[in-house]
Amino acid sequence: MTNQEIIQKLNREHTLDSKEWEQIVETYSKEDLDYAMELARKTAIAEFGKMIYFRGIIEFSNICKNDCYYCGIRKSNKACSRYRLDFDDILACCAEGYENGFRTFVLQGGEDGWFDDARMCWIVRSIKETYPDCAVTLSLGERSFASYKALKEAGADRYLLRHETADAAHYRMLHPEYQKLEIRMQCLKDLKALGYQTGCGIMIGTPGQTPETLAKDMKFMEAFQPEMIGVGPFIPHKDTPFRGEKRGSVALTLLVLALCRIMLPKVLLPSTTALGTAETDGRKQGILAGCNVVMPNLSPMSVRKKYMLYDEKAGTDITAAEGITLLKQQMKEIGYEVVVGRGDFGKEKEDD
Repeated sequence: MTNQEIIQKLNREHTLDSKEWEQIVETYSKEDLDYAMELARKTAIAEFGKMIYFRGIIEFSNICKNDCYYCGIRKSNKACSRYRLDFDDILACCAEGYENGFRTFVLQGGEDGWFDDARMCWIVRSIKETYPDCAVTLSLGERSFASYKALKEAGADRYLLRHETADAAHYRMLHPEYQKLEIRMQCLKDLKALGYQTGCGIMIGTPGQTPETLAKDMKFMEAFQPEMIGVGPFIPHKDTPFRGEKRGSVALTLLVLALCRIMLPKVLLPSTTALGTAETDGRKQGILAGCNVVMPNLSPMSVRKKYMLYDEKAGTDITAAEGITLLKQQMKEIGYEVVVGRGDFGKEKEDD
C-alpha cells in the first residue's frame, strides 16, 4: 500500500499493523504529511468544531528525584536553580487563570517528595472548593496506586504521564537503570483503573528512537485508548547528557499528531509548548494537524526560566495575560476560537 492508502485504512479502521506504522513514519513525503494533516483537521472539526480548549499550566516545583537524561530539571543538573511554589502562590495562579477564562488547571512538577499525598490532596481540594466548575489535571510523575487513589478522591480529574517510549531497550537509553518502563506502564494502568482521564505520550526524535520504536508507541496508544496524548519534538537541554543531540523533526511531530487524531478521533490532543519552541508558528501548525488543546503557562514570572525541561522554551519572557492574548490571536489567525469550558473527554460539545 502507498502511505496515503495506509492513512485511509487508519481512518476507516482506527488500527494499523506494526509494519504499516513503520512504513509511514519512515517513508512519508510532504504530500503524505499534507494529506494526513488535512484528514486529521477534518476529523477534529467534525468532533469539536473549530473550538480550542485552554489548559493553564502551573509549574509548581522543579525539584525532582529522577535523572532522565533528556530533562533540564534532572537531579544531577547542578546548574538548575531549584524552587517550590507555596500553597498561596499556586492558588494565586489559579485566580489569575480563572479571571482569564481557564476552567482547567494543570499542576505540573518534578517528582518532589515534599509534595506528599497530604499536601497534594490539600491543594487539589482547595482548588476544587474555590473553583467547583473547574477541572484539575495533575502531572506529577510516578506514584503509588494508593497515592493516585487519594488524589482522585480529593477531586483530581485528569492525570498526564507520558510513557516516553513503549520499547524497553529505548527506555533504558533515556533513563538510568533504576527507572523502569514496567513501572511507568503500571502507573498508567492504575490511573485508568481509578477512573482518571489519562494522558500518555512521547517525544519525537529522542536519541535511539527508530521507526520500529515509534510503531510500538502507536500500537501501545491504540490499545491503551488514552483520553489525552502529548506529543512534541525532542529539544536538547545544554546541561544534560543529550546536550549535543539534534532536535526532533517538526514535520514528523506533525505527522504523528495527525495520525493520533485519525486513530483516536475524540482524544484530547495538545499543540505543545515544545512545538511552539521548535518553530514560531508551531502551535498553529499543531492545530492544523488536528490538535484541539493549547496549554498557556500560568506560573509566576519569577520561576518561568527555572522550569526549563529543554533549551529556549517559549513563553518564559511574557506574562500569563500576554501569553493568553498571543495564543488567542494565533488561533484567530487560522480561523479557530478559544472557548471557556472544562473540555472533558467525550463531552467537548456540551461546553460551548
